[in-house]
Amino acid sequence: MTKLSVNINKIATLRNARGGNVPDLLKVAQDVERFGGQGITIHPRPDERHIRYQDARDLKKIVTTEFNIEGNPEKSFMDLVLEVQPTQVTLVPDAVDAITSNAGWDTVKHAGYLTEIIQELQRNNIRVSVFVDPVLDMIEGARKVNADRIELYTEAFAHEYGLGNKNGILPYIEAAKLATVLDLGINAGHDLSLDNIQFFKQSIPNLLEVSIGHALISEAIYLGLDNVVNMYLHKLK
Repeated sequence: MTKLSVNINKIATLRNARGGNVPDLLKVAQDVERFGGQGITIHPRPDERHIRYQDARDLKKIVTTEFNIEGNPEKSFMDLVLEVQPTQVTLVPDAVDAITSNAGWDTVKHAGYLTEIIQELQRNNIRVSVFVDPVLDMIEGARKVNADRIELYTEAFAHEYGLGNKNGILPYIEAAKLATVLDLGINAGHDLSLDNIQFFKQSIPNLLEVSIGHALISEAIYLGLDNVVNMYLHKLK
């Protein structure tokens, strides 16, 4: 079964809008696990506009499933993840002013940089996933920099699927096949939702994990967090 890691950035956004501690990020993380979620994902950014660095430290103490921290491996991020020691770090090349992640790594152009970062994380027993577009050269590049996994950036798939074009899945299938041959684990994330997750899961061979935040939290407003987590789990079987 493909694991569901729930990105709780949007809970932090809501909390920060009023100050204080409502909603309680730590309680939400515990509830997600209690409802059956198999991982917690956060993406702290330097401006701490949603997840704060202290949240990562606090979550480490209470998360009992997989703990995944995403981000651009600048110095402050690296200092944080080496301190916190999550299960997995997902390297994402987002700009400081990016609203959300909007591109995968050029694993060829940045091979030297990524190799150094990945070696440091792996020396600390942290699994490393690299955020990539479904481009075969980028998958091969991820293997060459010794990543443990790739995370397929799925916005293009979600957009095409929403238009009724199921052929948008084809580059992802080819990317997943190559990753399997190269012994890279396969994760995926971005704009996956209850509408498209089952088709994506059924199409992608050896999909280990999906990270879903914005859609899941939005859907939970109407359907409830417990219900939505279990709807995803059902579709991922």
